[in-house]
Amino acid sequence: MRVLVAVAGAALVVLTGLSAVKTVVLPRAAGSLITRVVFVGLRRAMYLVIGRRRFEVRDRVLAYYAPVALIMLAGAWIALTMAGFAAIYWSTGLHSWRQSFLVSGSSILTLGTAFRSDLPHASLSFVEATLGLGLVALLISYLPTIYGAFSRREQLVGMLEVRAGLPPSPSEMLMRFTRIGGIGELSTNFLPRWEEWFTDIEESHTTLPALVFFRSPQPERSWITAAGCVLDTSALISSTLEVPRNPAVDVTLRSGFLALRRIADYFGLEYPASPAATDPISIMRHEFDLVRVELEAAGVPLKADADRAWAEFSGWRVNYDAVLLGLAALVDAPTARWSSDRGPLRQPRPRILRRLKHKVTHRSGRAG
Repeated sequence: MRVLVAVAGAALVVLTGLSAVKTVVLPRAAGSLITRVVFVGLRRAMYLVIGRRRFEVRDRVLAYYAPVALIMLAGAWIALTMAGFAAIYWSTGLHSWRQSFLVSGSSILTLGTAFRSDLPHASLSFVEATLGLGLVALLISYLPTIYGAFSRREQLVGMLEVRAGLPPSPSEMLMRFTRIGGIGELSTNFLPRWEEWFTDIEESHTTLPALVFFRSPQPERSWITAAGCVLDTSALISSTLEVPRNPAVDVTLRSGFLALRRIADYFGLEYPASPAATDPISIMRHEFDLVRVELEAAGVPLKADADRAWAEFSGWRVNYDAVLLGLAALVDAPTARWSSDRGPLRQPRPRILRRLKHKVTHRSGRAG
């Protein structure tokens, strides 16, 4: 019996150490059962409290989700390591579980209040104390890395508000750049910066997956709605605008949907791996036509063939449509056009869109 308990305790210690290594040290995406249990358990508990309340309430509560989960994860590592060593102490000769627990807790917290001086147990105490200090050191080094990556992510997300409004909208970004005579600036200088941004979040949000759930400083901002806005803007430029073709726009598109797919893979989100250009997307044709009306009213140069533009746009969008909506739902993103506003409960209604289209057309005619 004691041998089995010792093996189970050692296995628990090894499993906990591997979880810490996978979560903090390993420079690639790797799942951990302990990390998953902590994050999923806390998420479910939070949603039991907030339920389906309005977004402002959910956002305030979920802002604590990732930071609290990280603290709980560190506590889980310490508690599991302590439990594993308590089992080992008991199996190697300590007479009671209470005594084993006290020795294990004193060792991992380096208190020295319940120290055993015999060589086998003293050696175990030294090993446990070293592991405890190592877990604390990992956490201390982990947090600055997370917040450094978070700061890099939010820099461009914040800049997007000036260019695309809040929440960000692809049509708003195109109209604003048109007003300042900068569609070329958008394609040549601004969008290529997002290629680097997508590459960065692919690496950081898979090796440090807690970053996915860190919410922006402003409730209306979100890294995933910003990504959707940039991708849709790039797709509109490539498919719909009458401008010289710029390979940098297409490269930004490809780097974007590949990055979102890698993040979705880590969380097990389903999406079509090799979609056909003609596969359906969550955006309806009348929504695309409405955006064309808005862009035309703002003086954005458009291609004459709307059918071909729609086919090309949907051919781009199909590559990231499912992952964009899946990640937006995963992080409970604020409502933004063509990303977090999709879904059975928040799908835009055609009747509302028709009234909006009539309103924009009326304004366009009056301005002319």
